[in-house]
Amino acid sequence: MTLQLASVLVMTALVVNTSGVLFIVETLLRRDEGAGRIWALGFLAAMLTTLAYTVWTQIPDAWWAVAVGNGAFVAGTGCMWLGCRRFNGRRMDWASGAVALGVVLSAGSVVIAGDTGGPWTGALWMFAALVVFAGAGAVECLRGALRESRTAWVLGAVLGVQSLYYVSRTTAFVTAGPESTLFEAAFGTIPTSFLTVVLIIVAVVVTSVLRASRAPMRGYRRGVASVAIRDGVLEHAMFGEAFSDLCERASWRGELVGVIAVRVEDLEQISTAFGSEVARAVTETWRTGVRRHAPSNALVGEDGPTGLCVGILVESPSEARRQAGVIYRGLFDDLGKVGGGVIPVVGVGIALSDTTGYDPRALQGSARDTAIRAADSVETSVLVAEAG
Repeated sequence: MTLQLASVLVMTALVVNTSGVLFIVETLLRRDEGAGRIWALGFLAAMLTTLAYTVWTQIPDAWWAVAVGNGAFVAGTGCMWLGCRRFNGRRMDWASGAVALGVVLSAGSVVIAGDTGGPWTGALWMFAALVVFAGAGAVECLRGALRESRTAWVLGAVLGVQSLYYVSRTTAFVTAGPESTLFEAAFGTIPTSFLTVVLIIVAVVVTSVLRASRAPMRGYRRGVASVAIRDGVLEHAMFGEAFSDLCERASWRGELVGVIAVRVEDLEQISTAFGSEVARAVTETWRTGVRRHAPSNALVGEDGPTGLCVGILVESPSEARRQAGVIYRGLFDDLGKVGGGVIPVVGVGIALSDTTGYDPRALQGSARDTAIRAADSVETSVLVAEAG
């Protein structure tokens, strides 16, 4: 069976645009905390990519369509990485600049060549950017809050496959050339289009599931959402707003802000081994215990499915460590009274504004990573983030 390039690109555009529209519509129906919006931009860029390449197949002299397609392709993959960083609460400034630079180089190389360039003008810039951004996205899926979700591992696998594919494609492009039989058969536009269809479908499903864990549907929000959920723990977006305000006001007066992240690492294993009722009891005790043992003026909010964050003002780092110790010891005692003595692995991480700064996302991310390290540590379950 012989496939025509134009037909394959039209098919790819249909799948990508349908998937992208569904994701974007869902984004409009949810109260999104940030990652979903960035992923939606990525799918918009993917839609633009397919449309630009389809125009190029119909108008071979439309070199500008290649420029648009190359730049949009890099932007789409870059936004997938940026969305993962936002989900993990990491800094976005330098990463956004790197994506913007990749887009400019990929599209600009085609614009500079103009109508004198061929269809593969600027391809190496695009390939290199795709390798880097897809690889970085795969790594990000194995860090922070995303590491705790097996669904995120699937997204990491998708981005990893894309990165490895473009490593191979770049190698074949440089060694054999784009007109070679090897390149056309294994890495040409048609096989790449089929791979794109598979990856985009998986990516839409996975990012929708990840986004759903953070952004509930409009109209189905509980009536007390403006304050807290049933057990007094602020939902993720509300905690982020309140903590951002706390950091801003504290920075004016030079006060010390701390974040205590408390994470449990093996709820799924407890559910499998002892049943969902035991896992539910452990979860409820963990949530209410953190709130009970935290200072009365502290902010307590969700940080993913297995994490809580406590935002506090403290007089000194030693006071922050003391408060974290109180939370850990009280929580350990509470957990020992439920679930037939089944106690999950608990990690407590502390991040302070004197080393991390007053950026609320950086503070939460640093505390989260430190809590994960504490849960994995055999020496101590309470760690303080180091200056980075």
